[in-house]
Amino acid sequence: MFDFLRAYKNYDPAAKSYAEIFFLYPGPRAIFFHRIAHFLYSVQLYFLARFIADLARSTTGIEIHPGAVIGKRLVIDHGVGCVIGETAVIGDDCIIFHGVTLGGLKFDPIKRHPTIGNRVLIGTGAKVLGPIHIGDDSKIGANAVVMKDVPANGIRVAPAAIEIK
Repeated sequence: MFDFLRAYKNYDPAAKSYAEIFFLYPGPRAIFFHRIAHFLYSVQLYFLARFIADLARSTTGIEIHPGAVIGKRLVIDHGVGCVIGETAVIGDDCIIFHGVTLGGLKFDPIKRHPTIGNRVLIGTGAKVLGPIHIGDDSKIGANAVVMKDVPANGIRVAPAAIEIK
């Protein structure tokens, strides 16, 4: 059950203890509360699930809809400003940085959020939008906007800044 704490300990050389990770890092707390909210959502206790998700958002700055499916050992580094939508699916051993949005492009009650494969890294501020698939072992660069599928081992980055003279 606490694989997610071990994932942070392995990932972050600044982490000194599991207690520090659980109580002082927003990502693990958001994931812990998401697991509870997701269970409640799966048994159709929608209000209670959303209430717990809102408490987690209020204390961590990370918004994860209780309907989202999150695999094992997700690391949300820093995390503030992350938004993970209702129909998003995230595989195992992924890393997501702060300001990332896994969002939808429609408001219809259909699959409208991304599916993220295993071992995917999503950089700071990236926006992954729509019912697209990001393949295993892919990397999404900081501030990239991705609205089309990315194959396994793919890389997507934001356009380079234009130098003004």
